[in-house]
Amino acid sequence: MARVDYLNDPNAPKANSIAVAVSVFIQDDDGRILMIRRTDNDLYSIPGGQLELGETLAQAAVREVREETGIECEVTGVVGLYSNPNHVIAYDDGEVRQEFSICFRANLLGGDLRTSSESKEVHWISSSKLSELNVHESIRLRLQHAMDARVVSYFT
Repeated sequence: MARVDYLNDPNAPKANSIAVAVSVFIQDDDGRILMIRRTDNDLYSIPGGQLELGETLAQAAVREVREETGIECEVTGVVGLYSNPNHVIAYDDGEVRQEFSICFRANLLGGDLRTSSESKEVHWISSSKLSELNVHESIRLRLQHAMDARVVSYFT
């Protein structure tokens, strides 16, 4: 299913739903960041997705990373809570979600990089190379907050 993210766009469609989502910031031993290139919008992102019934937020984060990248991780903290009503995500089935995402920090445990139906590329990216990637502004904000190593979690 294709998607389009709108941020602070007066022409964005009006939200008609909200869903709990997670995203995950992980670095390897060399400080590189785990990034995917999404199949639904062709943008680079940190791994993430929707909470499923019967799982905790941390379980959802670990599952999404595993499904999208082949990497095993352990959640260690919260980068921030993102709920900007001016960020909506329109899907081709007519759903338009208001953003509600919890971004976690996690440690790498193992695994081998692989793509999935949701990720056409999976890479460890140096922070100095992030500016070269086509990344949505909402994900850039999460990356910046994670790299700032904030003492207090960000929230909107």
